Amino acid sequence: MTHRLGLAAAALLSLLVSMLASMLITPDTAHAAVGLRVSGTRIVEANGNAFVMRGVSHAHTWYTGQTGSFADIKALRANTVRVVLSGGRWPANGAADVANVVSLCRQNRLICVLENHDTTGYGEQSGAYSLDQAVDYWSSVKSALTGTEDFIIVNIGNEPIGNNNASSWTAATTGAIGRMRALGFQHLLMVDAPNWGQDWQFTMRDNAQAVAAADPQHNTVFSIHMYGVFDTAAEINAYLNAFQSAGLPLVIGEFGHNHSDGDPDEDTIMAQAQSRGLGYIGWSWSGNGGGVEYLDMVTNFDAASLTSWGQRIFNGANGIAATSREATFFGGGTPDTTAPTTPGIPSASGVTATGATLTWTASTDAGGSGLAGYDVYREQGSTDTLLGQSATPSIALTGLSPATRYEVYVRARDGAGNVSGNSATTAFTTTSGGGGGGCTATGSVQSQWGDGYVVQATVTNTGTAPVTGWTVTFTLPSGHTIAGSWNATLTTSGQTVTARNAGYNGNLGAGGSTGFGFQVTRPGGTATVSSYTCAVS
Repeated sequence: MTHRLGLAAAALLSLLVSMLASMLITPDTAHAAVGLRVSGTRIVEANGNAFVMRGVSHAHTWYTGQTGSFADIKALRANTVRVVLSGGRWPANGAADVANVVSLCRQNRLICVLENHDTTGYGEQSGAYSLDQAVDYWSSVKSALTGTEDFIIVNIGNEPIGNNNASSWTAATTGAIGRMRALGFQHLLMVDAPNWGQDWQFTMRDNAQAVAAADPQHNTVFSIHMYGVFDTAAEINAYLNAFQSAGLPLVIGEFGHNHSDGDPDEDTIMAQAQSRGLGYIGWSWSGNGGGVEYLDMVTNFDAASLTSWGQRIFNGANGIAATSREATFFGGGTPDTTAPTTPGIPSASGVTATGATLTWTASTDAGGSGLAGYDVYREQGSTDTLLGQSATPSIALTGLSPATRYEVYVRARDGAGNVSGNSATTAFTTTSGGGGGGCTATGSVQSQWGDGYVVQATVTNTGTAPVTGWTVTFTLPSGHTIAGSWNATLTTSGQTVTARNAGYNGNLGAGGSTGFGFQVTRPGGTATVSSYTCAVS
């Protein structure tokens, strides 16, 4: 969270267990992920069961006496707590204290994310520690963490870079991950974004693939903090879509219902996390100060005194009570064996010689691992052909044969691999050919401030045939420069900007749409990009 108390978690096992674990690690297994680990876009337990975080942050470093909070948070059905720790910027939490935190996590059957808060706002806030110093801290408490990989996640550093020099995040994060592995940490590692965790310059989004590849254990999950930057559904979905399309694991490591930098859309954050099977951790249990006391979920650490924010995150729609599932590691939970509900019958539109758009009523998933997406099949008797996959209840099919009848149905799948029943089938026949193509582009300013603004653009195929690519051109006002972009490749020549589709969003069926976005810096004033031209390829 920006300019406020932070949160993290630490973990440990007893000395006897750690000694035994070290004896059991062979040279071959020492380099493989153990315990909690990344599998594609998901986090899974050692037994392969998908684990979806539903939890809150607890400001342990400032309130070490509030150890009853672990049981209170668990009693409200959370499966995760993110524990704030410090190596010296605030009251230090040494190995003995971290060991006690680990014990509380295990006693209360909680997955704990241990977070070093010292790095908050590095490069912008005085006294902040570097990620390299954060690794020094983890090294100092390693004895408390060895052997805890099944229930402890190490969040290397909270919001590790402010708004100054965010581009340094990639090298600093890659270096920190490398040092953690060289020190022998086998844990699932979590890394926060720069820009006070909100990544509004998209440094983490655009470099996450390289950072993930740099982990020799391929066991790093990315954490985005959603406050005022994420005040619309479009911004939230665009960011989550980028990681989903890249096949990278992401959690919403902090968010709130309000903040000094804007009004986050917590309803969309929670709904999208649930529908996509993404973990979320709300900020924070209690003890906030500095003008953000409204982010307390309970008053004065009293679990019987939920605030309106506490009621929302624990008991509201898509809240913790309704969606949390305990990790199976603790023995009380069970693997998700519940299939999603059957999707609605697909409806075909925009049928051309080689494509069609299908839409259907969404499935729901009550098993805990979250809805992962849909598979669209062509009914052909004994062997049905997979035509495409989608994360949402619609798809633009391409590459179909002209003048051909297609009978199609949809299946839903969840994060644990459970598959729904087949939807009812629908039939359509592609045309014999012909048709034309064209597109339009529009832009909407999502947020702006004195020296910058964020635009979300929509590209629509206005033709009668599918297109396989698009190019949007626009002109920046004088003095304006591109600071970042997503879901398109941007090039500039003077003040003219050309945006070309990414590899995953160029195919648009007739009438189909997609989006991309960009951020602009400006010398001041209120001018923004005002017009766009679009061409198909």
